[in-house]
Formats: sequence, structure tokens, C-alpha cells
Amino acid sequence: MTISALEQLKAFTTIVADSSDLNAIQQFRPLDATTNPSLITAAASQPENMSMIEAAFKQAKNEGYLQEKLIERAIDILTVKFGVEILKLIKGRVSTEVDAALSYDTEATITKAKELLDLYHSYGIDQDRILIKIASTWEGIQAAKALEAEGIHCNLTLLFNLHQAQACAEANVTLISPFVGRILDWYKKAENVDTYPIDKDPGVLSVKQIFHFYKQHNIKTEIMGASFRSVDQVLALAGCDLLTISPDLLVKLELDTRKVESALSSDHAALHHQYHADPLTEVSFKALIQHDLMATQLLQSGIDGFIKAREQLSLLLRQSFGVDMEIKA
Repeated sequence: MTISALEQLKAFTTIVADSSDLNAIQQFRPLDATTNPSLITAAASQPENMSMIEAAFKQAKNEGYLQEKLIERAIDILTVKFGVEILKLIKGRVSTEVDAALSYDTEATITKAKELLDLYHSYGIDQDRILIKIASTWEGIQAAKALEAEGIHCNLTLLFNLHQAQACAEANVTLISPFVGRILDWYKKAENVDTYPIDKDPGVLSVKQIFHFYKQHNIKTEIMGASFRSVDQVLALAGCDLLTISPDLLVKLELDTRKVESALSSDHAALHHQYHADPLTEVSFKALIQHDLMATQLLQSGIDGFIKAREQLSLLLRQSFGVDMEIKA
């Protein structure tokens, strides 16, 4: 009997669905799932989810929120509602993202994270099933450090280099999401090339470097490769703690029948060059990020993209419920 690449991959790595599409999650039944503002906005645009949108807006209005705060509260409620529905379909955790506009504000990120958890609690969801997703800025990492100290688990996203990963490890965060595809896209454009052989793919190599560093230093933070462009990228990271994969690539993996072997392991990591680094401070972290043009540009563009997606969702709610007319009245 032929075993799919997806089934083989599950022997080495925990598979996570990178989607807010409830039908796709029901189809693949991953252990965990991740969401982001872009995925929530796309899901909210589907007609079958209109009742959930209406319920979120009604709840926010009944809580007494008005005008701008009404829309922001409705978005938070809707985001959590999608998380709740996802959790009905999986056994593990769902990642729910803090408003990216707060990425450079530690205290506001902490406050928003607790507001999201309070919403989950109101729906009877235990906080151990939630990962609060925060951008890997210095301020975001410090927010995660404070939240983790209170037992609130975090997923640090928009992570593009080893220095961000080191800072997350020092903050004792639960999980990081190093991006693969966006790094590849950046280098293809910067170096004006169409493709890289998989053994030289800069996104894959970045995650491997982080994996080796973590395992060599017995760092407990989980590594979840994210933002994939191809099946080859996914399989090149077989053995990573977790991989979050979009539904279209999950379909391709299910149809692929090649033999899958582990590419990453603690034993394998021990054979690689040991990376040693001094503990990071805010000054040293920001200096290192600033000297990495790729990480600097991708971190900011990722934050900007998530802000834009949230603004699009805000516009959808306004148009659906005539909030602009309420404001003018």
C-alpha cells in the first residue's frame, strides 16, 4: 500500500493547519491550527460565515461598545469565535494573533492578549489550548516574556533570523514560527534569481540554523516552520518540531508518494557548528536586526500586511452593519 508524503511526514513532525477555513481543517484534522489577520479576513468574506460575523457584531454592541471601539471589539470577538470553532475540530491548540498595530507596544500587547484570553474563557476554552500570536519585535518578545511568566503560552511570528529566535528563547516563549517562503521570496528578488536548489534555499537554511542552535543548547521553545511555497520546502524540514502548512500544500502532500526521510533531529544538530552568543539586550537586538536588511524589511512588511488585513476586515464590518452611518448620526 502506498503511503502519502503527508502520512510519512507525520512520523517526524507535528502537522499544523495554516488556515481559518473550517472545511479544510475538518478535512485534514491536524493536531493544531494557526490563524492570522489575513486568514481571518479571508474566512470572514465567505458567505457561510456571515452568521458568525453577525453574532460577533451583536455581542460587541450588547457590551456597550460604540463607533471605532465597536468595530475593534467585534473583530476580536470574531477572531476568537473562529478559534473556538477550530478547536471543536482539533485536539490541540489554536494560535490567535494580537492586533499587529500593537507590535511595538509591550504593555498594549499584554493587555490585548489577556482580553483575547478572557473571550476564550467566556466560551469555556482553557488557556492551555491557546497560543497568543505576537510579532517578533523586541517589544513583542518582552510582552511574551511577561505573559509566559503568568502561564500564558505564546507563538512568536514574523521571525526571520537567528537573533529573533535567540531573543525568544531567552524570553522562554512556548513556540516560534520562523518563516520560510517569505525569506525565499526576498532573496529571489534581491539576487534576481528564479529558483534555488532546495539544499541552498535561504528560507530552509534559516530554519535549519535555528533548529540546530536550539537543540545544541537544549532550548525548550518549540520551532514551527511556517510560510511555505512548495512541497519540497516542507519535506526539507521533516523532523522540525512542528510545520504549519496551508490547505493547498496539504493536498499536494497527500497526493505525493515520494519517500520521506527526517532532515532534522537533535542527533543531527549535534554534528553542526556550535553557535555561541552573548545574551541580548534591547540595544544589541535592534542593532542586529537593523544590520540584517532581509529581516528588517520582512518584519515591517509583515506587520504592515497584517494591519492592512485587519483594516479590510474593519471595512467589511462597517459595510455590513452601516457603522459609518451610526458615527455620522
